[in-house]
Amino acid sequence: MDAKILWAIVGGFLAGVLARSFFAVGLVEAGFVVLLGVAMGLFAMIEREKQAAAIVIAAACFSCAGGIVRMQSAIVHGNPALTERIDTNVILDGVVSAEPDARDSSTRVSIAVSALITGSSTIPVGAGVLAITPAHTEIAYGDRVRVKGKLLVPETFDSGLGRQFDYPAYLAKDGIGYQLSFAQIERTGGNEGNVFVAGAIGAKQLFLNGLRRALPEPEAGLAGGITVGDKRGPGQQLSDTFRTVGLVHIVVLSGYNITVVMSAIARAIAWAPRIMQFGASGFVVAFFILMSGGAATAVRAGLMALLAVFARETGRVYLALRALGVVAFGMVLWNPWTLAFDPGFQLSALATIGLILFTPMFAVRLQWVTERYGLREIAASTLGTQLAVLPLLLYQNGQLSLYALPANLLALPVMPLAMFFSGIAALAGWAAGPLAPLIGFPAYALLGYVIGVARLFASLPFASLSIPAFGAWWLAIVYGMLFSVTAALSQTSSPPPPNSHS
Repeated sequence: MDAKILWAIVGGFLAGVLARSFFAVGLVEAGFVVLLGVAMGLFAMIEREKQAAAIVIAAACFSCAGGIVRMQSAIVHGNPALTERIDTNVILDGVVSAEPDARDSSTRVSIAVSALITGSSTIPVGAGVLAITPAHTEIAYGDRVRVKGKLLVPETFDSGLGRQFDYPAYLAKDGIGYQLSFAQIERTGGNEGNVFVAGAIGAKQLFLNGLRRALPEPEAGLAGGITVGDKRGPGQQLSDTFRTVGLVHIVVLSGYNITVVMSAIARAIAWAPRIMQFGASGFVVAFFILMSGGAATAVRAGLMALLAVFARETGRVYLALRALGVVAFGMVLWNPWTLAFDPGFQLSALATIGLILFTPMFAVRLQWVTERYGLREIAASTLGTQLAVLPLLLYQNGQLSLYALPANLLALPVMPLAMFFSGIAALAGWAAGPLAPLIGFPAYALLGYVIGVARLFASLPFASLSIPAFGAWWLAIVYGMLFSVTAALSQTSSPPPPNSHS
């Protein structure tokens, strides 16, 4: 497929989804865009000289209409039986649809509700509900539960410095339209979830239990976050510390972490046939995606990594930016709420764009940085990703990390070893008994070093600055200018085309 056609389809579809996400456009507007596409198609048949441009515009129009329709079809509609009971106590029956999110003060349980219990009668309903239950609630994915609490509609809230967080839309991306506060929950059955998801979550819990036997906190929590994407990770306080100094990307299961694991596996089975190598890569990606609960960062990184492996094994050229476009198109087609209301997807996609577009520009200007321990690559990639995500981060939370570069230069070189020895520690936690802490000491030392780096820079004056809230239009203008300057620099720095007469 021609690159212009590909980007017209991807860009048009994403634009349609984005338009329907924020504006009241629907089938009428989609039909009008389709008519524009038809008109451009007819124009292409008449004007042969401008046929290529007209075809690209037509493709963008048809794809944009498809994006509007796809987002329209994904709108979460309320259930009448539940909506009329808002602000009242209800009893619901359903199945836990995701791994419970255990926090310090509560456990958040996503439930696919199938019935509303009213006295002696049962009313069938179909809705997603987030139940806020007490901390340490013993509920697992796939359990059938009965839950009681006050039924509410999620509301937008102030996230600080005048910024509003669209919590209803954030929950809607997971199919959740209601919330139960101060909920009481009991298990009435089990094993009703997807067997593969349940298996991945079970394996993750075994791994985490091994870590806790071999490592103390917060090192065990950090190890869980960097290896298997444990949501609790090192705890809220230390997570805030990592966020302050620009190291939060190593705490969660991100593209960097998955790449480290896949690279290690590729080296370990380099002797195997190609089909086995590709199968092993596919299994690792699927396993991490299931463990993360389908987190956008893991899905994006995993699918792009699979495309790279497939290209290598089939002798095709792998173009990372096109791969990102295809993956983003597929993810948004699957769940259109992801584009505008999943911060993880937005940051992951922009960080990848930064790696692809900005990192090479920084690398050629950092020749004075040594290549030992990968420091030049780390510096260039840190600057590239920070430049790409900084406007969005400032728009979302207003935190400007001043020490992100030195913190990453000191922390990232040890991360592959920290992940490797964390895996060893988890196995030792199950197999070595009292010797587990001794075997886990290398992981403890490396993780303690990373935590020390984060705490050191967070303790310095002006570790982060708070930027007042600004509008989304400013964000669009900043990114427009950023990518325009990047395109101009790329053209001026690229070698001239070869002489066509030579």
